[in-house]
Amino acid sequence: MSESSKTDHFFDNLRTRIEGRTGPLDGKKALVTGIANDRSIAYGCASAFRSFGASLAVTYLDEKTRTFTQPLAERLEAPLFLPCDVRVEGQLESVFEAIDKTWGKLDIVLHSIAFAPREDLHGRVVDCSRDGFLTAMDVSCHSFIRMARLAEPLMKDGGSLFTMSYYGSEKVVEKYSLMGPVKAALEATARYLAVELGPKGIRVHSISPGPIPTRAATGIDGFDEIMESAVRRAPTRKPVCIEDVGMAAAFLATDYARQITGGATYIDGGYHILG
Repeated sequence: MSESSKTDHFFDNLRTRIEGRTGPLDGKKALVTGIANDRSIAYGCASAFRSFGASLAVTYLDEKTRTFTQPLAERLEAPLFLPCDVRVEGQLESVFEAIDKTWGKLDIVLHSIAFAPREDLHGRVVDCSRDGFLTAMDVSCHSFIRMARLAEPLMKDGGSLFTMSYYGSEKVVEKYSLMGPVKAALEATARYLAVELGPKGIRVHSISPGPIPTRAATGIDGFDEIMESAVRRAPTRKPVCIEDVGMAAAFLATDYARQITGGATYIDGGYHILG
């Protein structure tokens, strides 16, 4: 069974179990960015949001990735399928304009975007270029601030903002390199946004999954070794999958988690508790 089939089967079973009842995200509108293919963490989250009853707006990076993303958006019954490269002037703003025009509101935003130039990602932090560092920070961190700013006026009844981090933000993970400082900045950003937006009922979450073989992750030098070590040492002794991350994010988006905000949520089999 393909990765897409396994994920769809998991969430189809979930939807069957809650069919005929009010889903915990019924009536909610969610924007999901960062789906590259059926192994993307963003796809796991989008599938969970949809299974819980949310309507989705899904973005794709460019025409090349659209080939892989469009069938998934159709599978998710997404009424909005929009291009979004945060490096292209005005494109992110256009996404939120379309959401405002179509729905007039927004309840959930999932930011699952990260990038660093290959030569900077595969080298030492001390050797990274200024341009590479700025690019990584802009795409991976500042774009989350931009999304939060654009989402704020649409979250009229409160909402949830999610971004994806990793354990390398707080501890040195060999070969994670430049993305460690960038993810640390991202988690700090989430904490500040939680304080600033909390009075409006907007909660902010950093999700920190264990290693998952997504397209982006496999670009990290030595990723296989990182993943094998995590599975070997984690208390559960099991690999994390996109369904695990999706279910946790969907829960945090519901009213059951209305008093949870600002912190990092680890979905890593307990790996982060180890010394």
